[in-house]
Amino acid sequence: MFGLALKMLFGDTAKYLMLVAGLFFATFLIVQQASVFCGLMRWTTATLKNVGAPIYVVEERVEQINEVNPMRDTDVSRVRSVSAVRWAMPLYSGIQRVKRDDGSFKTIQLVGIDPASLAGAPTRMVEGNLEDLRLPNTVIIDELAIEQLSKDKDHPIKIGDRFEINDVEARVVGTCKAMRSFIGGPYIWTTYERALQYTPPQRKMLSAVIAAPVEGMTPDEAAAAITRETGLRAYVNREFSKDQNDFNTSTIWWYVRNTGIPFSFGTTVVIGFIVGIAIACQTFYAFVLDNLKHLGALKAMGMSNFRLSVMLVIQAMTVGIIGFGLGLLATSGFAMGAIKHDQPPFYMPWIIPVVAFGVIQVICMLAALMGIIRLSLYEPAMVFRA
Repeated sequence: MFGLALKMLFGDTAKYLMLVAGLFFATFLIVQQASVFCGLMRWTTATLKNVGAPIYVVEERVEQINEVNPMRDTDVSRVRSVSAVRWAMPLYSGIQRVKRDDGSFKTIQLVGIDPASLAGAPTRMVEGNLEDLRLPNTVIIDELAIEQLSKDKDHPIKIGDRFEINDVEARVVGTCKAMRSFIGGPYIWTTYERALQYTPPQRKMLSAVIAAPVEGMTPDEAAAAITRETGLRAYVNREFSKDQNDFNTSTIWWYVRNTGIPFSFGTTVVIGFIVGIAIACQTFYAFVLDNLKHLGALKAMGMSNFRLSVMLVIQAMTVGIIGFGLGLLATSGFAMGAIKHDQPPFYMPWIIPVVAFGVIQVICMLAALMGIIRLSLYEPAMVFRA
């Protein structure tokens, strides 16, 4: 039965290829768009991953990492006074402008860290020494900054070069790898005091306090203690999870609720689903009609409706697996190009291909169901009519 079903399927080359093509495009649209959406959402939490502190303490009304409500300088001491905290350091994080040699400006994400401990410094240095950040007027830039701040490709910015941040000199002493920010600008690290010099003065300049729990206490317990004793909002910094105390989760869900990004990507995913249903159901139904006499002959020879239905399900599932595999392969090729050029953002957690496979099989089962209904209404006696 299995071999007969496949012979019938592969024998009609045109409809077989049409079915595979429809499911291929449906898979590609669903997986590619869902992965780009996840990659874009990861970009919204780039500061958390690039700074990498266990706990972020922010002003009580802050809902996501890219929102900065200035804090008082005394808040650092308040966090340090909590017994659950091993260390706490000030952090500046804000969007500033860099003046290039040609007079144009580029937007950057400036990060100011404590000069003594260097807590919050980049962890993936490419060139230079992190300790040189303590020298006067020095900064560490990421690889995107090399691309955007250089004169041209033949003259990339390097260690020792200088540029201006808000008309104040900055000298490059190191380069690092960092995740790109949601605004698309590069990350530049300097010391906290120097970051305040690069920034237009305000009454309150502290963006956040980064901290770590004492030994024997989890970040969740320390964050709860900080919130309870200081009234500030303490978030745990970890990968995406269901815990609403997770700053990554809070940031991602803020963008999901307050922007049109999910609707835009979701529309494309739905279109992929509709395209798959339209092509697969129509083509498979035409395939069943073309082979109705052969199926009717099998029915007349005593094959039950159940066994004939199983044959149609096998055919539909086979096409679904082949179309899904080709679509996933094409998405992998797209991912390689995206990772190489760091554009567009691409992140495919395991759940995306699993859900996409289930969706494709649902499409195939709907197509098979239409064929089964038509076959069940077909009388075996019609085979012997002229």
